[in-house]
Amino acid sequence: MTELNFTDADLLAIATAKALAADAVDKAGNGHPGTAISLAPAAYLLYQHIMRADPADPTWVGRDRFVLSAGHSSLTQYIELFLAGYGLELTDLEQLRQKGSLTPGHPEYRHTAGVEMTTGPLGAGLASAVGMAMAARYERGLFDPAAPAGTSPFDHSVFVIAGDGCLQEGVTAEACSLAGTQKLGNLVLIYDSNRISIEGDVNVAFTENVLARYEAYGWHTQEVDWTAGGQYREDLGALDDAIHQALAVTDKPSIIKLDTIIGWPAPTKAGTGGIHGSKLGADETAGLKKALGLDPAKSFDVPADLLAHTRQAVARGAAAHQAWNKDFEAWRAREPERAALFDRLQSGKLPEGWDAALPAFAAGESIATRAASGKVLTAIGPALPELWGGSADLAGSNNTTMAGQPSFLPETVDDGAWPGGPYGRTLHFGIREHAMGSILNGIVLHGPTRAYGGTFFVFSDYMRPPVRLAALMGIDPIFVWTHDSIGVGEDGPTHQPIEQLASLRAIPNMAVVRPCDANETAAAWKAALEQTSQPVGLVLTRQNLPVLNRVSGPGADGEGEAYAPASGLARGGYVLADAPAGLKLDVLLLATGSEVSLALGARDLLQADGIGARVVSLPCLEWFKAQDAAYRESVLPAAVKARVAVEAASPMGWREWVGDAGRTVTIDHFGASAPAGLLQAEYGFTPENVAAKARESIQAAKTCC
Repeated sequence: MTELNFTDADLLAIATAKALAADAVDKAGNGHPGTAISLAPAAYLLYQHIMRADPADPTWVGRDRFVLSAGHSSLTQYIELFLAGYGLELTDLEQLRQKGSLTPGHPEYRHTAGVEMTTGPLGAGLASAVGMAMAARYERGLFDPAAPAGTSPFDHSVFVIAGDGCLQEGVTAEACSLAGTQKLGNLVLIYDSNRISIEGDVNVAFTENVLARYEAYGWHTQEVDWTAGGQYREDLGALDDAIHQALAVTDKPSIIKLDTIIGWPAPTKAGTGGIHGSKLGADETAGLKKALGLDPAKSFDVPADLLAHTRQAVARGAAAHQAWNKDFEAWRAREPERAALFDRLQSGKLPEGWDAALPAFAAGESIATRAASGKVLTAIGPALPELWGGSADLAGSNNTTMAGQPSFLPETVDDGAWPGGPYGRTLHFGIREHAMGSILNGIVLHGPTRAYGGTFFVFSDYMRPPVRLAALMGIDPIFVWTHDSIGVGEDGPTHQPIEQLASLRAIPNMAVVRPCDANETAAAWKAALEQTSQPVGLVLTRQNLPVLNRVSGPGADGEGEAYAPASGLARGGYVLADAPAGLKLDVLLLATGSEVSLALGARDLLQADGIGARVVSLPCLEWFKAQDAAYRESVLPAAVKARVAVEAASPMGWREWVGDAGRTVTIDHFGASAPAGLLQAEYGFTPENVAAKARESIQAAKTCC
């Protein structure tokens, strides 16, 4: 049992934190006070006594990470950030949930200092924290693999507070199962079991033995029951002891079930659903303060001497940071090459000339873009040690394995088929697409590495919540989605994406990239890695596609007409093949991915009839929209009203690009189980049908526009 030296000032700070939670929600008129009230002791213990952190430098590399998975209880974190001196002040708490405040309804990444990620969707925080714990281990492997356990400046812990809601969400089951397999001993979860959710007592829907489930996952489990003994007692010594026991277990992640009464000690609402997501009101808040020994007539009352006491965390953090710096400088002297890598990764820069490793694909070859993607990864892997990733049990189909690179596995899980170790770079997510997305988010949030993960494109639906959250946070995981259309063929409609492209394009700050051949695929990886402000989804084919002959660069010097360089992909869209000299530009053929070849075939058919057609490859509509108006006009001149969009997916969104006279060759129904070529012909994905639609559009443009 560790000895916790809590003073009267600490106990007063906890009581004050409880009162601040009630005051802030009362003033806002809405919010979630109950959990913030009852979790104030646990959060205070973490911020003031357990975690290694520096409030003056919230992004310090050596810090422990903290994730509030129960993001609705944002005050749990905001109040501790205020008390510990991270930059929040009392006025910020008074502006809870107000426009532009530093205390929004849920914690938001890069908005409030000390917040490690945006949380709100229940379970997302815990699942991403698994990714952070994985990233911490990989980071250690990059920078300090030989140091004995607990001696490296890169050793740190990831702490999570989650509630009953988080533990009910399936994504936490997926992620925590993987965390047990990975033996992530640097992950500590405090599970606040207060048994209350919006509908009241969780027993109406949630009766399982959570600790037994986590023990089955391979976690170290403990319980601290503040409700035991007939009288509620916030036993901080027991919780402190449990946390230290968890930190001592280095071969398993740890969960501490903390049994609490939500909103305690509010006089009538504690332990009820009425305090979960509603303000207490004046009378109940006054009763709470009386029970805490505080003046009920005062609101947002934080005495100066009390704040001075809690903000000793700043000095403690500075001392911890200074001590860490000594170890860090010793490491730099010991590992100069790894230190140079560390400096580059911290700067966010790619190595000079890294793109020389990108493979070139010869014109005339035929290769699926998923296969080309795998070749790209294998080629650039040695140049980019920060890049790592894998697949949701589809490595051979997604082509997400860098050849020759070891797997990221605890030593006891190496079965020979996937040789590796704790610092490997090939990830095995298992059949857990939702968790994979959240884990990728956690990896890139932790920094400083880049991560990717693959599955079939139709199953991007399983991972939409973390994809959306990545876009919201402005972070840069790379999602590899293969088997992108009815070209999947015999696998049938369950595996043939139809609406997924339109759905993902609807997410703000999301880049969806569908390359048309192997060299555009290489260009897509280059563009994805050179930006760091948004997630990128690479949408790739199962079926082989011809490698186009290009004017210069990769794919050049093939037979026949030469098309524009694949580097045009970086602008989202470009003129791949223009109307030949001597023919007026009559129609624009817009296409993505595998359908670009159909558009080129249609162009040839139209040209034979004296019709001038321009083929525009539009691999990424989002990047194309970001170009200046002059460039967009040069690619899609407004004067040319006849247009055809060709994409083996939903027509949704294409009207914006083709206009009133335009036509689409798309699919607005589910596919079928049949050979891919048969389906493509039956659904109109042929050069002949594209050419016919072009003629229709030309006629329509003469009369309607």
